[in-house]
Amino acid sequence: MGRVLVMEHPLIQHKIGIIRRKETSSKEFRELVSEIAMFMAYEATRDLKLRDVEIETPITKTQAKELAGKKMAVIPILRAGLGMVEGMLTMVPAAKIGHIGLYRDPETLKPVEYYCKLPADCGDREVFVTDPMLATGGSAAAAISMLKEKGVKNIRFMCIIAAPEGVKVLEEAHPDVDIYIGALDDHLNEHGYIVPGLGDAGDRIFGTK
Repeated sequence: MGRVLVMEHPLIQHKIGIIRRKETSSKEFRELVSEIAMFMAYEATRDLKLRDVEIETPITKTQAKELAGKKMAVIPILRAGLGMVEGMLTMVPAAKIGHIGLYRDPETLKPVEYYCKLPADCGDREVFVTDPMLATGGSAAAAISMLKEKGVKNIRFMCIIAAPEGVKVLEEAHPDVDIYIGALDDHLNEHGYIVPGLGDAGDRIFGTK
């Protein structure tokens, strides 16, 4: 069963408070999103398995720890998910990067894949899907379904701000996926924006209005 974990770390909460402010510039917003993703990656990788290895220090041979089992991949949902990649890579430089792009069909309102490029061995990796905002949950659920169809099995979802409605949709669609959330907000408004939220994360990261 997947878990829903809201990050309570003071540094994460402090930085989320800054990116919520409407006067925060795109430059500062980008930097903070990356930093928040870095702290979230630290928390979200807490249960990765370790194994013992023998190494040699300048003094003597000794037992040390290294990551065991599956390697990692980071898959941002385009475009806003890109803002979280650099922070993730700061923590796990060896992770491979994939990309998945979706758009909403104006007639059916269903998400449609327009781009997907994954590491060749993605099915054997621990995959972290990133998107700063989990609003309705439709895009995240669709992206994860597409990844599963392509053979990806071990998936975790990471977002900075989530609405309860989106969490419910994602939990019901993918009960096996752990969901890591920076802050769980109050609700969605009639336009599908998270309240209190921070506006459109993509526009604020890339400076497009």
